[in-house]
Amino acid sequence: MRIGSFELANQVFVAPMAGVTDRPFRMLCKHLGAGYAVSEMVTSRPDLWKSLKTSRRVDHTGESGPIAVQIAGTDTAMMADAARYNIEHGAQIIDINMGCPAKKVCNKWAGSALMQDEALAVSIAQAVVDAAQPLGVPVTLKMRTGWCQQHKNAVTLARRFEEVGVQMLTVHGRTREQGYSGQAEYDTIAAVKQAVNIPVVANGDIDSPEKAQTVLRYTGADAVMIGRAAQGRPWIFREISHYLTTGEHLAQPLVMEVRRLLLDHLQDHYALYGEESGVRSARKHIGWYVHQLPQGDVFRRHMNTLETAQAQHLAVAEFFDALSVQFERLPHPQFSSESIALAPHE
Repeated sequence: MRIGSFELANQVFVAPMAGVTDRPFRMLCKHLGAGYAVSEMVTSRPDLWKSLKTSRRVDHTGESGPIAVQIAGTDTAMMADAARYNIEHGAQIIDINMGCPAKKVCNKWAGSALMQDEALAVSIAQAVVDAAQPLGVPVTLKMRTGWCQQHKNAVTLARRFEEVGVQMLTVHGRTREQGYSGQAEYDTIAAVKQAVNIPVVANGDIDSPEKAQTVLRYTGADAVMIGRAAQGRPWIFREISHYLTTGEHLAQPLVMEVRRLLLDHLQDHYALYGEESGVRSARKHIGWYVHQLPQGDVFRRHMNTLETAQAQHLAVAEFFDALSVQFERLPHPQFSSESIALAPHE
């Protein structure tokens, strides 16, 4: 499928997740088979564009195209300016965030809160398209099924977004009110696909090759977007892509391949964030990789006490070296007595 002039590699995409889909993670997912990846949400507030947090989010050094940047905000003119700013800094596709259910976003009437005000939502989409189109940059949009069970307006908005020039829609199969609770539903996504002529991407609870295939067939969507299921399992993209193409499952990855992938990911992570911040923020990624592996919880508790990049990197290497003595390939997940939080920003 295409977005503007860009032919995408396949129909398995990386969902934007705040605090997760930074440049190192996006590059890793693309390396492991993702056909497309969208950045973390970038604010439309110009007073924050020079902040360290935003400067990291707009750093696309070494990333293969197309470079897709998600922007969020509630002011029409500021959103248009944000689109132009990010295009100047390398964005090749602009994605509008109308899907984030986080309270700190919705309390400012951004993200999925915009679905309550259809006129404002459409005017923002129009303004962003008007800003990006003269620069040859397509605009996409991510939304939910609606604000609440009684107010599912994704189909109505989808038609309006298509009319103003949005070129692809991603729909998460929950309302804002649901957050990440319950189960995603796909009837609304199917209805959106029937209502518009632009590509539609299905998102929400897609965590296996079989689920991806089922959702694609049920909704008629052009692609699927994977979020939380990729945390600690970035090879899920090649697993799904291979299954959709061949109907066959790939073997579990080799333990030593996972070791190399994680250690390389850590080096890229430290390079972006620096040692102090990098060590702290890498803990969640390491935890996602190991929490369902033998002795993973014990290792995670130890790893969370380490304060230097060298110690953290060495501990990860030694953990997987020990695991490789027992297993050639990554063992299938074990249910743990301890839970580990998944980033709720898909």
